[in-house]
Amino acid sequence: MTAATTTAAPIADGPAGSGSPATDFSVALLTELARAGVTDVVVSPGSRSQALALAAVALERVGGTTVHVRLDERTAGFFALGLAVESGRPAAVVTTSGTAVANLHPAVLEAHHSGVPMIVVSADRPGELRGIGSNQTTVQPGLFGPAVTVVRDVEAPTAAGVDADAVRGLVREVVAAAAGHTGQPGPVQLNVAFREPLSAGLGEGAVQPVPDDEVDLAFATRRVHTGLPVVDLTPDDEPATIVIAGHDAGADAERIAWELGAPLIAEVSSGARFGRNLVVAYRALLGDPDFGGAVRRAVVLGHPTLSREVPDLLQRADVETFVVRGPGADPYDPARASRPDAATTVVSDVRVTGRTRPEHRAWVGRWVSASRALLGGGDAGPDLDAKRSSDRAERNKFLRDEVALRRRAVDRTMLADAVWGATWPHDRLVLGASQIIRAADGHVPGKAIRVHANRGLAGIDGTISTALGIAAALERSTASVGTTRVLLGDLTLLHDLGALVTGTEEHRHRVQVVVGNDGGGAIFRGLEVAATTPEADMRRMMTTPQHVDVEPVVTGLGWTYRRAETWGDLERVLTDPAERVVIEVPLAD
Repeated sequence: MTAATTTAAPIADGPAGSGSPATDFSVALLTELARAGVTDVVVSPGSRSQALALAAVALERVGGTTVHVRLDERTAGFFALGLAVESGRPAAVVTTSGTAVANLHPAVLEAHHSGVPMIVVSADRPGELRGIGSNQTTVQPGLFGPAVTVVRDVEAPTAAGVDADAVRGLVREVVAAAAGHTGQPGPVQLNVAFREPLSAGLGEGAVQPVPDDEVDLAFATRRVHTGLPVVDLTPDDEPATIVIAGHDAGADAERIAWELGAPLIAEVSSGARFGRNLVVAYRALLGDPDFGGAVRRAVVLGHPTLSREVPDLLQRADVETFVVRGPGADPYDPARASRPDAATTVVSDVRVTGRTRPEHRAWVGRWVSASRALLGGGDAGPDLDAKRSSDRAERNKFLRDEVALRRRAVDRTMLADAVWGATWPHDRLVLGASQIIRAADGHVPGKAIRVHANRGLAGIDGTISTALGIAAALERSTASVGTTRVLLGDLTLLHDLGALVTGTEEHRHRVQVVVGNDGGGAIFRGLEVAATTPEADMRRMMTTPQHVDVEPVVTGLGWTYRRAETWGDLERVLTDPAERVVIEVPLAD
């Protein structure tokens, strides 16, 4: 566990400029964060943190930062997570004292396990008010345990003034830790005590912008410095290698698979789900002796979480495994669960030397062809040749088939396929932790689009809030604004309804929330225990059926509502121009 370090408030000779040491320190702190490349501040309202909040908006007014106000801290934490996922740089998330800080814990845990940078700036009582039963006071430094790599507990600033150089040093320390300059990237905590007066007014000229040439975005950008070696691999003499791309693997996985002449197993949020070596129906093939049974070497990038077949393969003693260390808290090494002496090689990168031969192309071709055969053509819908036929009967059959398709009820696979098809490189797609992400993973074809899912801990927490943060960063970084789509289940929606609440003064982001509603936790129907447990017990304790009327809930929170009961409805509403829309899709399965 990382111990909290108490840091004296950086002070200098001379009186405070505003009349409130809390305000003077907050201005200095946020200015230095902006200079160090942290240009987004997420704030939830609170009394003890008022100096930070008011300094943030004053700095925004002169162009020094962008402020995002969220009405509760849990959604604020995931919003900050989304900002960092899209931008690659940490956001500062500001809270008041007490339970407000604890409400960040789910987002902090997700950031820690997925290696997403985040800076928690928690306001606190000064030392003399701690441990004596003061209102809204608890032990905040170290509250997040080992999920934060650095904790700095800053004593309350005084009227002696602020030492700008010392503040700069403190800021650069925490930003470097969050961005992964020396260890794994992830969340850090800066706990700042304040005495009354808790703030003072900031008039015109009280806050100065940071010149653009002094904003060091590169300093805050996430990096992974593992200190591990780069391994040289060559295409094997007898092709038996596969490349596995888990969540956040990145496009390098596709390149490595191509250079090794290896089938590519790329999860839907890997960032590598494209290319000629892609194998979509990988779960069935990994369990097949002629395919998975023939594998003797595996190269793993990212964090695989969507199947049992992948860890089962890597636990085999006859499979040599190379794992490229990712940004998350732990290296992915499932073999150690069953074989503590497993010889998994964890490396910083893979460098491919040598050339592939026709045998490698044949090895890849077998996997790709088998995957396509398993998926089949599906129900391809109306025959387009019949549409152009000179035979009236064939043309009429096309029209009947077209009408039948558009009237068909939507199942999970159809829903995943429709949303995937509607999403393009200028858009973003966020997938919730439900059956739908697995339906997408097992079905959708290769496509080079940006997909995110909170797979660090694979919880349903904060999915919409994360997507809103991604949308905010996307809209600021692109000239032509794309759409951020969220595809999730009904329980995941209900778990993050607070994300739909936005203050009237805040910018509205272009987001589609697509809800596959099956009335409960369908993912638990596949548990082995379901075969031996009374159905009533499974329903009440595991699948937890619900009948929430989604329309009045979301419209009451200011969102547009659409309902798609058929394939035709779904195609139509996915092109809805509404700025913020919730699309409910009752699922047929």
